[in-house]
Amino acid sequence: QVEFVESGGGLVQPGGSLRLSCAASETIDSTFVLGWYRGQPGKQHEWVATLLTSGSTIYANSVKGRFTISGDSARRTIYLQMDSLKPDDSAVYYCNAESMWGQGIQVTVSS
Repeated sequence: QVEFVESGGGLVQPGGSLRLSCAASETIDSTFVLGWYRGQPGKQHEWVATLLTSGSTIYANSVKGRFTISGDSARRTIYLQMDSLKPDDSAVYYCNAESMWGQGIQVTVSS
């Protein structure tokens, strides 16, 4: 079972940027689709972005054009570049691969 640890969250002003990282304890299987979700602990997560095994990416309408998901070539780290952040983007962000989840990291967008 791969374990994930997210980093890069914090407090940012509206219009600002953050880059989230999700470090895996071992190489992620090349057949696994990678993703980012957000939400509040104990509540259903909202899907944010997906990185397909082909390298293609898919985004929720709410973040399209502002967020970018990527992964390193070693398949040990998943990234989420978040630009033009809005207060509505405030949430706990979770990385995901198949049934495996990170512990989540808080992102707060506020002036």
